Amino acid sequence: MIYPFDATFRAMVGSRLAAFTRARALDTDGLKPAAVAVTLVESDDGSGEAAFLLTRRRRDLRAHKGQYALPGGRCDEGEGAIPAALREVEEELGLRLRADDVLGMLDDYPTRSGYLITPVVIWAEQTRPLLPNPEEVASVYRIPLAEIARADAIDFITIPESERRVIRIRMNNSLVHAPTAAVVYQFHEVLAGRHTRVSDLEQPVFAWR
Repeated sequence: MIYPFDATFRAMVGSRLAAFTRARALDTDGLKPAAVAVTLVESDDGSGEAAFLLTRRRRDLRAHKGQYALPGGRCDEGEGAIPAALREVEEELGLRLRADDVLGMLDDYPTRSGYLITPVVIWAEQTRPLLPNPEEVASVYRIPLAEIARADAIDFITIPESERRVIRIRMNNSLVHAPTAAVVYQFHEVLAGRHTRVSDLEQPVFAWR
């Protein structure tokens, strides 16, 4: 078992995040603050492996319709990233977590759609079923961390519209792009003890609005 969902692994994740010096955006350039949650749970395949929660947005939403996403959203006025991430996990998935469940944060990531995302890593000792909000979430998945650790899971491509690399991660039998892929990739790198920056990774054109 590579990533067991147990106290030892939780301590390791906390230690790796504590050793990680995250990059904060010094110039937000008018971007709206937002937070997403890398919510660690036990896989639902009976393996005892750690996984993270991935949602798929409804296809009739105004923005980013049908896209894969981590639970999250815009911060309320005066709200910090951690409270925002905890609130969004509860609002989107019915999962009430506490500040004590937060293990750390990753780099701020600026999006083409006008947001500055702060990723918050949260440990969820879940004791009841998830309750996806039908107004926002079409479906929710538990993606085993071992799935994104495969040699062929992560790749980079180029597009005519940008000189920056576009990141893609294969998960849930689909290709997931930035910003979600950038956050997940950085978390994967932190788990491996590498301090890899991701703000230069590009999003596909369909995510620019």
